[in-house]
Amino acid sequence: MIEIYSEALKESIVVDRIIGCIRGAQKGPTLIFVGGIHGNEPSGVFALDKVLRELKEKNITVRGSIYAISGNLWALEHNKRYHKQDLNRLWTNENITHITEGKSSNKNQDIAQQKDIYHTIRKIIETENGPFYFMDLHTTSSKTVPFLTVNDSLLNRKFTKQYPVPMILGIEEYLEGPLLSYINELGYIAFGFESGHHNDISSIANNISFIYLSLIFADCILKTDVDYEYHYNILSKNALDYKHVYEIYWRHEIQNGEGFKMKPGFTNFQKIKKGQELATSGGKIITSYADGKIFMPLYQDQGNDGFFAIKRTPKFFLKLSTVLRKIRFDRILPLLPGVTWSSEKKDELTVNLKIAHFFSKQFFHLLGYRSRQIDKTHLSIKNRETASKIKEYRNTSWIKK
Repeated sequence: MIEIYSEALKESIVVDRIIGCIRGAQKGPTLIFVGGIHGNEPSGVFALDKVLRELKEKNITVRGSIYAISGNLWALEHNKRYHKQDLNRLWTNENITHITEGKSSNKNQDIAQQKDIYHTIRKIIETENGPFYFMDLHTTSSKTVPFLTVNDSLLNRKFTKQYPVPMILGIEEYLEGPLLSYINELGYIAFGFESGHHNDISSIANNISFIYLSLIFADCILKTDVDYEYHYNILSKNALDYKHVYEIYWRHEIQNGEGFKMKPGFTNFQKIKKGQELATSGGKIITSYADGKIFMPLYQDQGNDGFFAIKRTPKFFLKLSTVLRKIRFDRILPLLPGVTWSSEKKDELTVNLKIAHFFSKQFFHLLGYRSRQIDKTHLSIKNRETASKIKEYRNTSWIKK
């Protein structure tokens, strides 16, 4: 048990790994919410604690199960993003293998936290019934409207389009080891919600409304059980005119000793122009190489994501990608010069850019692949759709719409 403090509320609560759990008397989905995977982001923990208490106090009928999990307990207690390593960058195949084989050591608090969260999640999956939904609650160091970060699978996209907030696709292509990518690799719906600035009271309110909407959208509670319009409008009005789908096209990764400093005054989704000064690094000025929008500019001491840049994804692109993925158009790719399968499951390809130089990342995104640069001349691209447990969600109300 630890005590955590909310600067926004000026109050503390005591929590454990499981903030709370409700098992309904009727069959239904299993929803797993994670709050505070970064210790300086306690808003999600406070929101989860409040919603679970309200559900019990109002005796609201729950179908299935709801779990609220604390993230980095050590970091939450110390109000730090992490101890030595970012807990939300540790969920790589190598680290998971170390845990399952008993080779993972508690060399720092972050790895110890990961092991406990891993075993908690595995126990839930093994003992509960699906369909499973995983939601990771975050806040940002810059001012922002609420938004979703979504690994671009058709299942994720279909479910998350119910929310009246912007959707950011493809962040997993720029980050190594986030929790949600690990969950998506298991085939389940998993996405992140960013509710606002770390210490804004509105961030807690946005999280509360997001949690209630998630319970409704997943068929866990009924619209009539809560004030649905109120919670929908909370997110809708705060999202303003940004209710679009965006894709990341640039990430500035901070290197050790770089001396990175963001220019003051940027807010999330703010328009940026080509040539505009964004930050300084090692005494040099970083300027934007294209028009777009700034995304999650860093205004805190810890973290190596200096900033991202995003651009709007046209609706036509989204519709076309849905059609091409459903008909498995990607099966023709190995027939093309410079493209070969690199896994027995046929979910990963290697692209020789010397031969297949006419391909772009956008083309692979269209077909449901995320890319990773192996070296100067080769890309590894992995299918986002192969692992999706589509059959598990086929009887849900939202997928039939």
